[in-house]
Amino acid sequence: MAWIRNRPVGLVYSDPTQLSPGYTLFCPVRGNRATLLDEAGRVVWRWHHPDGIQHAHLLPGGSLLIQTQPPDDAEGAEQIGGSAAALVELDWDSNVVWRYDNPYQHHDYRRLPNGHHLVLGWRKLPDGVQEQIRGGFSDPEDPERMWGDVVLEVDRAGRTVHEWRSWEHLSYDEDVICPLESHKEWTHANSIDVLPDGRWLLSFRLTSTIAIVDPARGAIVWRWGPEELSHQHAATWLAESGHILLFDNGCHRRGMPSFSRVVELDPERRDVVWSYRADVVLAFYSFMISGADRLPNGNTLVTEGATGRIFEVTPARDTVWEYVSPFTLVDRRFGPTPAVFRAHRYTAESPELSGRDLRPGRYEELERRIAAGALPVGEE
Repeated sequence: MAWIRNRPVGLVYSDPTQLSPGYTLFCPVRGNRATLLDEAGRVVWRWHHPDGIQHAHLLPGGSLLIQTQPPDDAEGAEQIGGSAAALVELDWDSNVVWRYDNPYQHHDYRRLPNGHHLVLGWRKLPDGVQEQIRGGFSDPEDPERMWGDVVLEVDRAGRTVHEWRSWEHLSYDEDVICPLESHKEWTHANSIDVLPDGRWLLSFRLTSTIAIVDPARGAIVWRWGPEELSHQHAATWLAESGHILLFDNGCHRRGMPSFSRVVELDPERRDVVWSYRADVVLAFYSFMISGADRLPNGNTLVTEGATGRIFEVTPARDTVWEYVSPFTLVDRRFGPTPAVFRAHRYTAESPELSGRDLRPGRYEELERRIAAGALPVGEE
């Protein structure tokens, strides 16, 4: 989406006859709020947290599970995109129900049926590993020891009951860092999803690879991506089809201009069975963050993260709903940014929202004041 000085914000387009009904959850990556919208783009609820909200999921019953802003100090890891200081559960009224502090966590997490959480994290690579990693470029400001990805299973008391260390299962020959990416970390995992059989689906941005891990053995049992993807995000498992949906950012695409696309992959055939990219190819692009969710009617909700644009497309690739975040906040790396990490949609009957009063009236006056400039964004 091209940036223009006076670009429209809020609801840009809606086709009620084709969209998938529900409520859309999003949050600006440097803000302290998460917002729930109805189909008309009206705010029906908000959560707040003083430590920030940069990635949020609703839980059954209406609690919100969030990752906060980065910590003040994590030995330099706080400077890497996706860093978060804490994983926090808020109730419907933004009260803290549960909190897990870990300055080395990042990007993504999942609540498990037993109440534990899977959390992506960083660890410094052990001796003998860093010297064998191929690709990437070095910078004088790089840390002395590279970071490697881990998956932590954390219980309700905050204890780590299982830790998967990526470097024990990666391949020096296959998991090669893009030459245009930093050598400060190996793979930069940015999403985790849990398959119906308990295996994990992981996305590794720096090596343009998605992989399935058997947590019982620790082994990577399936992988795909190099030569096909370019620094993807948000690989999710589609339970009905057994396919994988992901956002292919495309920032270092070989032999092509930078453009993004959404890809649905059949992992058994290793074939792309559906994809979306803009008719004007350069009109859809986010070099970072972003995601895609499959909706109940078969449509796909897309988060073009860097521009703060959330839109819904049909299987025929027609846009039937489009919303642009009105929040522009300051990021320490990029300056003013409208970025949205990921958005998700929930039906009114879903366990996350069932029984809630979602009339927009209580927030209409607040939205008018923000639009008029009477109340600065971030001070509501």
